[in-house]
Amino acid sequence: MTAAETLPEVTSALVDAQRETLDEHEDRFEAAKALTPRLGAHWRDGHAEFGFWTPQLVGEVPESAVQLELLTPAEDVDLTADEQTVEFDRELVETRREGEFTWAAVDGVRPGTRERLGTLYRLSYEGEGERETVTDPFADSLPFGSYGPAELYDTSRLDEERADREYFERLEADGVAPHASEDDGLPRFEPATSMLEIHPGTATESGTLAGLTRQFETIGEKQEDGEDLTPAERNFVGYDAVQLMPVAPITQNEDELGYWLEQTETDDSLQATVRRPDMVNWGYDIVISGFGTVNPAILETRRPDELVDFIATMHTLPDPVKVVFDIALGHADNGALPLLNDEWFAGPGMYGQELDYTEPVVRAGLLELQRRKMDFGADGIRVDGAQDFTNWDPEAEEEWHDDDYLAEMDRVTQEVAGVEYRPWMIYEDGRPWPRSDWELASTYRTLIDQHPHAYQWGPVTFAHNTPALQTFWATKWWRVKEVADMGANWISGVANHDTIRRGTQLEPEPPFSQPQINRYLGDSEPEKLDRAYNNPASTVLFHAFLPGCPMDFTHANMRAPWGFVRDTDAVWNLKVLAEEENFPAWQIRPEQFHDDAHFERLKEWGFEERDELSDFLDLLARAVEMTDYDKAEIATLLNTMGTPIGEEFTVEELEQLGRDWMRDVADFANLAHWHDQQGDERTAFDLAVREFRQGHDWVVGDLTDGDTLDYVYPTDGTVLYYGHRTAPDGGEELLFVGNMEGVAERVVPTDLADVSDDGWELALSSPGLDVDGAADPLELADSEVALFVR
Repeated sequence: MTAAETLPEVTSALVDAQRETLDEHEDRFEAAKALTPRLGAHWRDGHAEFGFWTPQLVGEVPESAVQLELLTPAEDVDLTADEQTVEFDRELVETRREGEFTWAAVDGVRPGTRERLGTLYRLSYEGEGERETVTDPFADSLPFGSYGPAELYDTSRLDEERADREYFERLEADGVAPHASEDDGLPRFEPATSMLEIHPGTATESGTLAGLTRQFETIGEKQEDGEDLTPAERNFVGYDAVQLMPVAPITQNEDELGYWLEQTETDDSLQATVRRPDMVNWGYDIVISGFGTVNPAILETRRPDELVDFIATMHTLPDPVKVVFDIALGHADNGALPLLNDEWFAGPGMYGQELDYTEPVVRAGLLELQRRKMDFGADGIRVDGAQDFTNWDPEAEEEWHDDDYLAEMDRVTQEVAGVEYRPWMIYEDGRPWPRSDWELASTYRTLIDQHPHAYQWGPVTFAHNTPALQTFWATKWWRVKEVADMGANWISGVANHDTIRRGTQLEPEPPFSQPQINRYLGDSEPEKLDRAYNNPASTVLFHAFLPGCPMDFTHANMRAPWGFVRDTDAVWNLKVLAEEENFPAWQIRPEQFHDDAHFERLKEWGFEERDELSDFLDLLARAVEMTDYDKAEIATLLNTMGTPIGEEFTVEELEQLGRDWMRDVADFANLAHWHDQQGDERTAFDLAVREFRQGHDWVVGDLTDGDTLDYVYPTDGTVLYYGHRTAPDGGEELLFVGNMEGVAERVVPTDLADVSDDGWELALSSPGLDVDGAADPLELADSEVALFVR
């Protein structure tokens, strides 16, 4: 390979382009929007161009001291290996600084591809006797995690070789007029009819996007050949969209080794031990840096190609499925501090670090990172915590919602397969959260009112909803009625990554003065929780009768365990563990704990029974509360009280136990363990409900004046919902009746809804329910439901 060298003329052109951009735009934000697409590393016509925003160097480090460090593997690298030592050819080339930006155009480097690791890069300079480095927040590939050097990657090849180009070309040909951009007529992807939320790290045995792709490829082949799906496979189909939980690079546990370990260095070589990233995380602990690429922990090959492969597979199924990205740009984990310059941050906040959306380059940079991530080919974007995009007003001494920024997110243009478009927009926004009266005051419509094409997470979908509680369906009736009357642009349903996590934090046996658990859901806590989030009555209500876009979660469909999985936090890991004190009761059956396939690490600590683990977590939770989370005092208190396994713990051992817990829970939650546990009748029913919605998509609209949704009053021990709807063209009617919770009740469906008896046919009924006709008496136990059509 030829030696790397700076291309002076091309570098000068980059500097000139910056000057011209700044001259053309008086508004710094508009200038930044034009500049940020040039940042990062770009492979162009046989050479590479690099751009960094480096305000931290101005006035601190001479321009001549800053070099671009290039590390090219001297031999082939097996990117699937768990650990290996690699020799890199090391070269330092000159850069040019213009104001707050640093540029370099370089020949003699190689881009990464699906088959080969490309040249790694970072800025480098001498500072206070040692070499300092600057990472690239706009990286296209981070094979060794956020804290390793970025990789020059050929992203144009990624786009050119994608297998779903015709999918995007059809969008351009169709124009999608109803959801075209008001500004420039660009097509916008239509909303989905129903959606499945997926956590890539636990959805398949491999915990990777490649594994998820193989799973859907198998399903697609069976659908193409007319073969029956297994009960487990049914849980993934019947939707026209999937939403991936965040796939951006995340923070790492500072107490662990890391994945890029430099060993020896000379002027022209560097030896490093590289390890396969294996962070366990639900995806939301992002560091912003590298947001435009993919978390390598969910990449089997450490190649970003896997995300394109997954999307292309979904788009080319016999019935194409949209892909929605969950975009978490409202804050950064504290692990972002060493990766980004100080201009990115407004200060510490509820989730780590608040971002400074008022800084023009930060504001534009975040939009650029969004654009790059969505250019992998996503159809839709879910903006996590839109109410958290706020700025501080020092005069008013209060924060204000940055709705102008949210509007900018809505205007970002994607280009995939040569087609420009805008995605289906979804906002999670519960403002005025976290104000104390937010649950009563939130309309969940602020951003729908501003952007009529957009969707929001509806009031029954938000994290605080806990349908395992007795009277949930009675006390939430007013919100369910809102879904019926104004929910056409809401994401609905009760099962998602947050609601199930909140469910496991409930007290399994609360005192009489506290809200009780719905005992009719099952005989054991795990059975109650499973049925609360995979419930025949609520499934039919949201999927077959109410408007909007119902969303399910894979783990709820599979009735598999799910929890707050994150081994990446060295500071708060023990506190998070303490908050999971009720997880064993809700999510682990005693026989599952005894299974050799589960909880291997915790058993090595000496836990032999599930109840021992519960008792320990209870002690830990009390110790955390009593010591105000002083880890040394926690260890002392636990050792004084004595633990169920008779061990005395140091702080370091407690922290390791916390990491082992997270990894064991993540392994336990892997859906591959639960395929054989799926019931044929239940999964067939759930799929039939989803298919009903796909075949009756008129129900996505709001109920009209002639439609009905109500409940039987007084409740008398049962929360019984009933409803009647007529299609807009008058050609079809639906009659719904469901026992949402409580004792069994005998009813006549047509009498409840006050409709005529003739012509009704049974469309859906919960497994095992004996149904004669809509005009005949029907006995409904808790969670049982019937839907009739005529």
